Amino acid sequence: MRFRERVTPTIFAFLVSAMVIPAVLIVFWPINATVGIILAVACYLGICLMLWLSSPVIEIDSTTLRVGSARVPLRHIGEVTAYANRERARMAAGPELDARAWTCLRGWAPLSVRVEISDPLDPVPYWLFSTRRPVELQRELKRAAAAVQQR
Repeated sequence: MRFRERVTPTIFAFLVSAMVIPAVLIVFWPINATVGIILAVACYLGICLMLWLSSPVIEIDSTTLRVGSARVPLRHIGEVTAYANRERARMAAGPELDARAWTCLRGWAPLSVRVEISDPLDPVPYWLFSTRRPVELQRELKRAAAAVQQR
């Protein structure tokens, strides 16, 4: 494994999710306080689990780039661009975005990487996905793609 990153929400997202606890308590406290506490904690833990499980994993191994459930062989990787600036990443994901592009963007990770797809049979021109380490990912992806092309 050359690179691995799980793009998890920030601690702030988990703290904001805790607002479900008083909401559930308000509803169930008059009925049964014990049930309200159990349900409030269960709801919060469920939300935290959903946030964790919905966080995409980015992996680069010796032959493949994987982002979430999508995969592309490294031999079909073209130019790789790291958007290590929030404003530049926002422009890439907004006004400059090609409607045919494959995206995996998360609001809690404002930086991104663009990977050109060179497969002539693939209708997707590029991937654009969130990461917290765009420069490192770009470097490792270029190294891995170069190693595959040398074989």
